[in-house]
Order: sequence, then structure tokens, then C-alpha cells
Amino acid sequence: MSLAEMIHARLAAAADPSRAPGMQAYMKSAMPYLGVSAVPLRQICKTIFADLRFETAGHWQAEVLAIWRGARFREERYAAVELSGLRAARAFQRFDVLPMYEEMIVSGAWWDYVDAIAAHRLLPILRNDGAAMRQAMLAWAVDANMWKRRSAILCQLDAKAQIDLELLYACIAPSLGSKEFFLRKAIGWALRHHARIDPVEVARYVDEHPELSNLSRREALKHIA
Repeated sequence: MSLAEMIHARLAAAADPSRAPGMQAYMKSAMPYLGVSAVPLRQICKTIFADLRFETAGHWQAEVLAIWRGARFREERYAAVELSGLRAARAFQRFDVLPMYEEMIVSGAWWDYVDAIAAHRLLPILRNDGAAMRQAMLAWAVDANMWKRRSAILCQLDAKAQIDLELLYACIAPSLGSKEFFLRKAIGWALRHHARIDPVEVARYVDEHPELSNLSRREALKHIA
């Protein structure tokens, strides 16, 4: 049994089909759900992935993409995202795996997939291969694909005090005038996270950028007294 088949079997066994229609409606998903909520899904993944070891980055990527591309239910794609963040694959988070995440972001094209990847998978690459990743994020920030733009804005969400503010502001700048909800929300979210570390800097940035949307501004200043 392949890893993808094992994941499907375990998810199907844990599913509550009565929950599936509501989950699909909430996420506005064309892909159906099995009916497995987040906590049991993560536990299933933790159990299945516990003893996995990958000798090469290629082997790990192949397994992630096999699950992602072969998914018939949304929870299977959530499992692919979980596998992409496996501790045993930490050494593989280098610039040459960015095309895998790009495929998942572009084909997933919705916030549940995109935010998990953007917020938790791109930063390790930025830390490991800073120059190349920085240029990639600057390119994504002006890309025609809205989800790549959102990902560039959110790629340092977990950076805390180690954030590259110049990069953050450069990724935000091309979307400042956007009417797109998901970009406005991403800008506010990224600024709000940094406000936990440096509220004075975020207040200054907001004050100096009157072109920020009301949504971005409200989100950015949410926890600043």
C-alpha cells in the first residue's frame, strides 16, 4: 500500500460523512470532504508519519506531490501539507523545493492551503537560502496570481524579531492599492504579527501609508493601544 493509499484509508475510517457537506460548504470547496476535522486529521498524520525517513529531498517531494495530485478529498491535501512540514524533512527546506510549494499554492488557490504553506513553509527556505528566496518573493509579490502575491506578503509571518522589514514592505507595496480582499487581509495580518514585536514601527508604517485599505489598517492596528 502506498503512503497516499494509507492516508486515504485511515482518513476514511475516521470520517464522519454527516459533517462533510457542511465542511465543504464552509470552505466553498469544489473538492468534497470526507468529514474529518483538524484535530483527528493531524493525529492520523502524526501516527502515519512518525517513522518516515527520506534519504533524499526528491523522495520526500515525490510523496508529498503524489498525495497532493492524487487527492479526491480535501483532507488528503491537508495531509500533503502536513507531510511537507515533517520534522524529518527539515533539511530539505531549500530553494530547490520552492517549485513544489508554488504548484501547491497555485493549484490549491484557496486560503486554507495557501496560508499553511505561506506562513509555515516558506520562511525556512528564506532562512536557508536567503538571497535566492528573497528575489523569488519579490517576483511573487508582483505576480499576476493573487495567491502567490498573498504568499509573498505572508512568508515572514513566523519571523518575529528576525524579520526582514525591507522585504516585508517590498512585498506589501505592489498590493497596497489592490481591491482584492485576500491581499488586503494579508497585508493587515502581516503587519499585525509584526506589531507584537514592534508596535511603534507598525504604527509609523500605517501612519505613513494613507493608501492602506481600511481593512489592512484595522487589522494592522488591532492590538495597538
